[in-house]
Amino acid sequence: MHLKINNRFTAELPADPDETNEIRQVSKALFSYVNPTKPSEPKLIHASKEVAELIGISADEIQTEEFLNIFSGKEILPDTHPYAMCYAGHQFGNWAGQLGDGRAINLTEIEHDKQFYTLQLKGAGKTPYSRTADGLAVLRSSIREYLCAEAMHYLGVPTTRSLSLILSGDQVLRDILYNGNPAYEKGAIVCRVAPSFIRFGSFEMLAARNELKNLKQFVEYNIKYYFPEIKGEPKEQYLQFFKTVADTTREMILHWQRVGFVHGVMNTDNMSIHGITIDYGPYGWLENYDPNWTPNTTDSQNRRYRFGNQPQIAQWNLFQLANALYPLINEAEPLEKILESFIIDFNSDYKKMILGKLGIISQADNDDEFISYLESNLQLSETDMTIFYRNLNKIKKSDLAENALKAIGDAFYKPEEIKDTIKENWLLWFTDYLERLNQENTSDDERIALQNSVNPKYVLRNYMAQLAIDAADKGDYSLITELYELLKKPYNEQPEYEKWFAKRPDWARSKVGCSMLSCSS
Repeated sequence: MHLKINNRFTAELPADPDETNEIRQVSKALFSYVNPTKPSEPKLIHASKEVAELIGISADEIQTEEFLNIFSGKEILPDTHPYAMCYAGHQFGNWAGQLGDGRAINLTEIEHDKQFYTLQLKGAGKTPYSRTADGLAVLRSSIREYLCAEAMHYLGVPTTRSLSLILSGDQVLRDILYNGNPAYEKGAIVCRVAPSFIRFGSFEMLAARNELKNLKQFVEYNIKYYFPEIKGEPKEQYLQFFKTVADTTREMILHWQRVGFVHGVMNTDNMSIHGITIDYGPYGWLENYDPNWTPNTTDSQNRRYRFGNQPQIAQWNLFQLANALYPLINEAEPLEKILESFIIDFNSDYKKMILGKLGIISQADNDDEFISYLESNLQLSETDMTIFYRNLNKIKKSDLAENALKAIGDAFYKPEEIKDTIKENWLLWFTDYLERLNQENTSDDERIALQNSVNPKYVLRNYMAQLAIDAADKGDYSLITELYELLKKPYNEQPEYEKWFAKRPDWARSKVGCSMLSCSS
């Protein structure tokens, strides 16, 4: 492999002078040098040819021993010095102090086709930031991360990418339910690819430690390399940096709400400055439409990171980033204006997004009420979000409300409940919906094409990932490949994969890994 190495991060930012791999507090540094733990017997399970091509690796090179050794952490790329990043953060709303890359190691930065990428191994061993953990990852969580990042990309959601999924050949001890019953699982390593893995927490750490010189240097580093369009006086640049991060974050959350994705752990250390989805832990897609659902067992009581609260949490996290940047700006008002406009702009964009899912282009005065009525109806009886929106493409302008209701009937988990008041509510809404469709200038075919471009037919439901995990535990990786191929075309009909266009099966309602998940990986 001939990767073009360009280590800007380590070349220009302050390093931890201590190169021992001991757990510690690291001050006045943005990273620590650390090598991956060598796996005993790495084995490639899957690799993305598309991501490999993105960074300058050919399909033939994927099959080489060099590829296996480098992206399992067994060998170090020439002219590179792997490192773990130092950052802090708020976890579940509470200041957690220093966190850092506890189970992630950045191999290097590379340049290809005038684009820069950071290559990072997740699950490659202990770092100075691993706290009480071992820095490793299990096959279970690695499969979920590997597939989900690629699924999100093809859904059109800003995200990190997945290059490779490799078995380490080692056993890893994990307590999957945090109930005092740890067991050994297969270890694995995922190579993640992104412009960078810089988080809100990186700025929070520097501000909390009053390392203002490093904070200024770090903000200017980010502007120089990732936001070169930002010009002007320093203070104006810092404000523009914050606004750009807020704007891209808003766009990301809007996509999450569009496809029904719930991140599960929206801590400030899991928020990217690039407005991309990072750190796929206990995530999930809504099965039945429930704004109060969270996939995270740790969050099951307070539901801070529930689906319906994601826009508000994004704003809260941006508030923490604003606090971190404040020492460089020394004016609260311009930061507050950006934060206030975040939710205003989000609500406006959300309305357009939902109307788009409904195949409606023109807006009306009663849109808020119209959308609210729909979202209320979706909660009257368990209604599959993905199937409901996708099956709207079966409706014609000439249909009656009764026919329209039948068209989306497969979305109901308990169809016997769709009677009396529930049915009346749905018929009232569909009457309004059909009226709106008939006010549009688009034909049925044009509307359906629009809907099919924003309403996916296939998403990575938790039970699907769990089936792949169960098979992989027995050495069968064919389902990983099948799901990977399916999820590359989530908006296409793909009749050969029709079995995956289905509601969550009853057996998956309470099965570990299919309903809620822990952060254990």
